[in-house]
Amino acid sequence: MPNEKVERCAWATTDLYRAYHDKEWGNPVHADDKLFEMLILEGMQAGLSWLTILNKREAFREAFDQFDCRKVACYDDAKIEELMQNEKIVRNRLKLKSAVTNAQQFLKIQAEYGSFDAFIWSYVDGKPIRNHFTSEEEVPARTPLSDRISKDLKKRGFQFVGSTIIYAYMQAVGMVNDHVKRCHLYQP
Repeated sequence: MPNEKVERCAWATTDLYRAYHDKEWGNPVHADDKLFEMLILEGMQAGLSWLTILNKREAFREAFDQFDCRKVACYDDAKIEELMQNEKIVRNRLKLKSAVTNAQQFLKIQAEYGSFDAFIWSYVDGKPIRNHFTSEEEVPARTPLSDRISKDLKKRGFQFVGSTIIYAYMQAVGMVNDHVKRCHLYQP
């Protein structure tokens, strides 16, 4: 019904946020290309709003070869300079360089585990953690598990993977489902 009032998590306040909330956030992702995209986007978001990143998402996809980690891993200084001139994306040299480093480390994990999916989902035994929060205020910014994943990724050479970024990543790729109880997407 077109006039039906749908209850969502309180942060889904714009059309773009609502579409992301309803179609992506909290849904399990197992495709390595999508897992890579979200890892890079979450790192780009550091210090910015997620809405800023969502608004720039298509430009990021174009600028980063559709988030093909094999291509991004080969970016050189000239490519970084080209990206620094792209007004449609976040132009932070450290973040741009970290995307290249993270692509290289992502490939190493794929070689070691067969896929990044196998690696990252092993932290939750392949099953999403379903939280049962009543309000958004209860949702943590980080957890002991995000601390552990962050530490492990940093040891492997990843950058822009602090615990808060990793917890947001876990939510984005559905390793954690933090839809609050009043939300129509809440799953008990």
